[in-house]
Amino acid sequence: MPAATGRGVELPARRHYTTTQARSPNEHALEVSNRELRDARATRATMDITSFVVQGRDQALLYGDYSTYHSALSKRLLNARKKLAIATKNRGKFHKKDKITAEDVASSHEHVHLVLLTSERAFAQAMSIKAAHTADQKGLSSRTRSHIVSRLDKAARAAQDLVDALSQQAVSGASDGDVIEAKAYAALIRGAMQFEKHTWEPCLQSYAIARIIYSALATTGKGDLFKDLLSETIDPSIRYAAYQLKTPRTVPIPAIARKAFPRSDAELVREVDEIDSSILAEADAATKTGITAESAPRTLTWRSREVQIEDAQISLAWASVEGAKSRLAAAVEASKDKEPYEVAAVYDEILTATQDAVDATKQAIDELKAEGVAQSDPRMQRLQITRTAVNYEMISWRIGRNRVLTGRQDGAPEEYGSLRRKKKSKAAADAGKKERELPTRKKLVKLKEKLALYDGTLQNLKSINELPGVAADEGLATKLDAVEKYFESLKCLSIARSHAIIRNVANALALINRAAELCQESASKVPKTSDSTSSSPLNVEVTSESVSALANLLNGELQRHRAIVHIDNLRKTESDEAGKGPRIPLLERLQDYPSDGVDLSNLVEFPPKLALVPMKPIFLDVAWNYIDYPGKTAAAATPAAAPEPAKEPAPQPKRGWFGFGR
Repeated sequence: MPAATGRGVELPARRHYTTTQARSPNEHALEVSNRELRDARATRATMDITSFVVQGRDQALLYGDYSTYHSALSKRLLNARKKLAIATKNRGKFHKKDKITAEDVASSHEHVHLVLLTSERAFAQAMSIKAAHTADQKGLSSRTRSHIVSRLDKAARAAQDLVDALSQQAVSGASDGDVIEAKAYAALIRGAMQFEKHTWEPCLQSYAIARIIYSALATTGKGDLFKDLLSETIDPSIRYAAYQLKTPRTVPIPAIARKAFPRSDAELVREVDEIDSSILAEADAATKTGITAESAPRTLTWRSREVQIEDAQISLAWASVEGAKSRLAAAVEASKDKEPYEVAAVYDEILTATQDAVDATKQAIDELKAEGVAQSDPRMQRLQITRTAVNYEMISWRIGRNRVLTGRQDGAPEEYGSLRRKKKSKAAADAGKKERELPTRKKLVKLKEKLALYDGTLQNLKSINELPGVAADEGLATKLDAVEKYFESLKCLSIARSHAIIRNVANALALINRAAELCQESASKVPKTSDSTSSSPLNVEVTSESVSALANLLNGELQRHRAIVHIDNLRKTESDEAGKGPRIPLLERLQDYPSDGVDLSNLVEFPPKLALVPMKPIFLDVAWNYIDYPGKTAAAATPAAAPEPAKEPAPQPKRGWFGFGR
């Protein structure tokens, strides 16, 4: 977009003034300045100082080292100077460049990039020199260290020049976010320089400024960018500088940063408070839940063994886990009538808290390993026990969330409710109508989802068995084996139901029989539990009541499927026998119920054939004449003499032909 003072912008204004009434010079100048300010604001874009630096480092270090990054920065710096027309011509005389001013920033943001590239090139050169001498057995020499410090000092001075230029916001046009990002970058480079000089107090102060600012900016947007910068660069440097200053490891890094932050700089404190006022509060992020470093637990109990928590981050994370447990119990109690996915969402807080505890424990172990602490050291032993405890807690609640998603009684009852049609089904139930059954395909999909949850639970149980010290604990190993058998039984039951749906009744019976055997093994190992345990939120702990309910269900399913298989075998036998013998039409066996179905192709015999028809034998009529009946007289029995018949007159002979006489 052309500037407001360009010819293409001023020309329409001049034509307008020639056709309208005359204006005073002051009014005209005020209108032109306002127009220029609007055009400048329209062309202004955010500087994104941190993004520019971090993305440049990541792209260069992805396929190379700091030496490669230094070479790439030299090329980018030359291109930036050519864009600004300040590059030294070939074989020309070199002139020392002046410091960046607020007017330069207002004219083009390329001046900001030019300063950042200059600072980053000096930083990359220092880091490449340090990396080249890492393998030296005697460490860095004083000359090499001085060279590194001089390069970092040049980078810090360039970053400070950028802060001074952007601080004149009325001229440079920089936003508050641009100024505070520049201050954080300058503090980061200055902290790296002081780290190499081994001046630990200024180093800690510089890194504290960078950490506080980036923590505040992480709450506004681009959280991942700032969080990675904190975890990978700033926090390890703060921890090492605090270690050099004899600060106990149990003090958390946020507390160290708040204590070292220069509160005397009122302008910096005001800028941070405008972004997030809770960053500089007396408590860290855990104050939102009422947890402080002083009130956090110092010990952790695992399997009747109490160990001391070695790191403050672990202590705060474990306190968050304890608080999330109590809130989870109340939330689950209040959401009994809700859908499984809504109840499962309540577990998100405790899963996040346990994951933070696991990450803090892993970081503490890695720090001790980096310091060369042996595995036999008491601190390392306590951290290993803590690692087992926090991982067991995290996996336990993962399993509990899966159990909630499987449905009522861990998915043992055969239910295929559809969440989308729940309102309709409730309305139909209120109206007295029967709910429409899901089709076979959707039933199989439901069983497949449930099976995936069981597989995830079994995988989590295997992860628990791989934790340090679990295999040696006989009681815990026995209990985990019982839980594993319980979920394997549920898995076999789900697979059996899928076979039963597609009419593979023999496979369904075999799987249910296997599920019953696994459930019996689980019942023999699960300890008896109280009623209070059964009412708590679901986790890896399986109650004896749950196992007993599953055993009763499997017993009934086993008997039912045995009967189904028996009936199916009888039908197959009848059909086989019917196939071997003659096919009798249905018309001739109407007195029999067609148990195997009606064969519509064999209703009558066609074409008809001659066949014997049952009739009354003739000898019965003959025998009728020889039957004596009681009451018959002798006369009646003896036949009377029949009278002689009268003699008929002899026929007259015919006369002539054809009976005609003459």
